[in-house]
Amino acid sequence: MSKKISQLESFDKPREKLLSKGPGFLKDYELVAIILGSGVKGKDVIKLSREIVKLLKNDFNSLTVEKLMNIRGLGMAKASTIISAIELSKRYLIKQNKKITSSKDVYDELKEYRNKKQEYFIAIYLDGANHICFKRVITIGTLNQSLVHPREVFAPAIEHRCAGVIVAHNHPSGQLEASGADISVTKRLKESGRLLGIELIDHLIFTQNGFFSFIEEEML
Repeated sequence: MSKKISQLESFDKPREKLLSKGPGFLKDYELVAIILGSGVKGKDVIKLSREIVKLLKNDFNSLTVEKLMNIRGLGMAKASTIISAIELSKRYLIKQNKKITSSKDVYDELKEYRNKKQEYFIAIYLDGANHICFKRVITIGTLNQSLVHPREVFAPAIEHRCAGVIVAHNHPSGQLEASGADISVTKRLKESGRLLGIELIDHLIFTQNGFFSFIEEEML
């Protein structure tokens, strides 16, 4: 029989610990347990939360509802709750008033994508003072104009009234050179941004060992 948080022993209750000591004192699985609220048939909320945390550690950036549902007993509702909590935290925790002053600052923001085996095309959205508002993965796969449509890049900027966008993508090959497709996509995005009044500030190509900046190379 699965247990709800209210049915756990007092020393196991994450909510009580949160209220008495604050969220920073809780372990990762305890935070997940609070989000879930209850376990599933044959698995109490603590055991279920530990399994979810293991998956978070191994696959955080590409986690999906479908991947979560591979955990035995975890259904669509709880998996959707976890994914929603992750997405919300990404959108707000990134708002730490970080200011982009150089291409190196952008590169530092992309650490989590440097070792990806596929190409990740990411957009970083900035306010008028170049503070980071949030960042989004636009697409995953080989870069081309059909995948990276200006609408997908600029729609979040319009919705959240951002002043500028920096785009970036990794080269799993390790090559720090702009391909013809890279240049074409950049020109298209720059022109679209000009028409929308949202500046395309830079386009970074990056690997584990460094980056190529369109603005530094005077190609933007």
